[in-house]
Amino acid sequence: MELYFIRHAQGEHVLNPPDSLQILDPALTDLGIKQARKLKELFPVFDDDLLIISPLRRTLQTAEYWTIDSACKKIVHPLVGPRMFPLLSSYKAYNCDTVLSKEQIIKDFPHIEIEDINSLNWNSGINIVPEVEFAMLAQQFMNWCKKLDTNRIFIVSHDGTITAYRQFLGEIVTRDNFLGDAGYYKVF
Repeated sequence: MELYFIRHAQGEHVLNPPDSLQILDPALTDLGIKQARKLKELFPVFDDDLLIISPLRRTLQTAEYWTIDSACKKIVHPLVGPRMFPLLSSYKAYNCDTVLSKEQIIKDFPHIEIEDINSLNWNSGINIVPEVEFAMLAQQFMNWCKKLDTNRIFIVSHDGTITAYRQFLGEIVTRDNFLGDAGYYKVF
């Protein structure tokens, strides 16, 4: 199995920080749409590939524009939702990282499945869970991925989340390791 983390393409929330980080439910910019479409050249997606997507509009849109011509399976999973890196207190969380409700995802992206887990509050996700709890959830997620019957898994997520998983997997990382828009990191 090959496992890749893909950072979402450029979203509206990065255009004018720090103010734009307070935008609720930011979408992709025009440049972000182009970046997402360009992922097709870098990673052509086949019908037997799997995309696991964070429950935010910008990640869902990245997946949609990237795989528009593919019948690959797509699953929204809360364990790849936004996560601050390094972890900060809850009052520092940004509005742009507010998770979409399951109902909104079903309405706006009806052909994408939702993976719900009982051990996590959907609305708060993994953004501010303590490191020890995140490590347990990350292990649960990696075990789940390994049990899937697919050759390639692409996880469409966020810079902080991807960096937190890289740290969980044993890499020494800092914010300098953040991926750029539509950047990728191959795990194995």
